[in-house]
Amino acid sequence: VRRRSIILNVLLHFHKLKVKLEEIQREYQNLMAIRNEYFNLLKHIQIPKEVKVEKLGEDQFVVKVRCNRGGDILVSIVEAFEELGLNVVRARVCCNHFFAMEAIVVAQDQQTTKTKDVTQAILKAIDKQGGERI
Repeated sequence: VRRRSIILNVLLHFHKLKVKLEEIQREYQNLMAIRNEYFNLLKHIQIPKEVKVEKLGEDQFVVKVRCNRGGDILVSIVEAFEELGLNVVRARVCCNHFFAMEAIVVAQDQQTTKTKDVTQAILKAIDKQGGERI
């Protein structure tokens, strides 16, 4: 009787483990479906194009850019900096679901560059690469 009782307890325990495993698998599948739906929604979000340029000193600017990913936006922005005679001192770029950049740039020849000129050059660079599309 004791041996039979042990076997029944083991079988009952296995059954409970199997039920728990099935429950965990269903939960995992639900979470994966939610995750996939979330990433699918992120693909269709339109990030408004945003360019902010602030003057730090005589020849330094803080540049902040946000827009949709597309093309070689970073390359176009760096080329725009070069055309304006600006050197990038520090930059932080993220392009997981949209393009975001924060940079500090310095004028090469102590020339007077206006924030409006930098803003317009960056907007032109973004438009050139299709930064408003996904």
